[in-house]
Amino acid sequence: MTSKIGVVFITYRAKHHLSKCLPPFLNSPLKPRVLVVNSTSNDGTVELAQEMGAEVLVVPRSEFNHGTTREKARKFLQTDIVVMATPDAYALDGQVLEKLVDPLLKNQASVSYARQIAHDGADFFETFPREFNYPPKSEIRNIDYLSSHGVYTFFCSNACAAYKNAALDEVGGFDPVLFGEDTVAVSKLLRCGHQIAYVAEAIVKHSHRYTLKHEFKRHFDIGLSRKSYGKLLQGAGKDTSRGATYAKELLRKTFQEKPHLLPYACLQTAIKLIGYKIGQYSLNAPHWLKKKLSSQDFYWENLRL
Repeated sequence: MTSKIGVVFITYRAKHHLSKCLPPFLNSPLKPRVLVVNSTSNDGTVELAQEMGAEVLVVPRSEFNHGTTREKARKFLQTDIVVMATPDAYALDGQVLEKLVDPLLKNQASVSYARQIAHDGADFFETFPREFNYPPKSEIRNIDYLSSHGVYTFFCSNACAAYKNAALDEVGGFDPVLFGEDTVAVSKLLRCGHQIAYVAEAIVKHSHRYTLKHEFKRHFDIGLSRKSYGKLLQGAGKDTSRGATYAKELLRKTFQEKPHLLPYACLQTAIKLIGYKIGQYSLNAPHWLKKKLSSQDFYWENLRL
C-alpha cells in the first residue's frame, strides 16, 4: 500500500521564496499534497501558491503558534506522512523528498530530518552553525543515544522534517510552544520507543543572518522554552554542555580561519548566553517583560486571547 504524503510550508510574507521552495515538492514523483499555510501576510503569498498548484490554509496571525498551527495543518491534510518545511529552506535537488521520507517508508524511524547547508553567499557566522549541527553522515537515533549524544539525541529541525502522522497521534501531536515544537515532539516520540533519522543525503539550503539583538531575543526564547519543558529532556545532561562545545568550536575555528572576527565571535557568544540564561530565569517573570524580551510578539499576544 502506498503511503500518502503531505508537505506543509509555514509562511508569512514568503511570496519571494515560493518559486524556489515549492517546485521540488510539487514536481516530486511521490505526488504529495503540498499545503501552504499563511499567517495573513497579504503580500501575494496565497495567490501565488494557488497559481503554482499548492493548497492553501490561512491562519490569522492572532491565532498563530509554531506548534498548534502545524497541528492544524497536519490534521487538515490527514496524510500518512507529513513533512514540515519553511519557505526559506531550498531543496538542493529534486530528490530531497524521496530521500527524506525513505527511513519512514522502510519503518526505520518515525521522524526524519534533512541536512542543512548555508545559502549561497552566507557569511562565516551563518555557515558555522550548519556545519556544526548537520554533519555529512546520516544516523538513526533512539532514546539509548542519550548516554553518548546528550541533548543532541532530541535534535530536529522543522525547516525540513518528516513525521509519521500515526506516531504524532500517539503522543498528542505538536504542543503549543513558544519555541522548539520539533524538539518537544521528538522527545516524546523517542521516550515512547520511536526512532529519529538524520538524513544527510537530503539537503536543503537554509541559513539566517541574525543581528546581535535578534540573537539575544532568540536565545531568550530558547532558554525560556527549555525551562518550561525541561522534564522532557531529563537524562540528557545539561543542554548548556552542548552549547559550551559549540562555543569552543566556534572560537577555535574563528581563530584559525577568521582571526579578525574573533572579537565579534566572543561578543555574539556572550549575547547568546546572556539571552539564554535570562530566559531560563524568566519562567515566572511578568507577561509584559517576557513579551518585550522575546522574538515572537505574536505568541504573547495570543496568550491574552
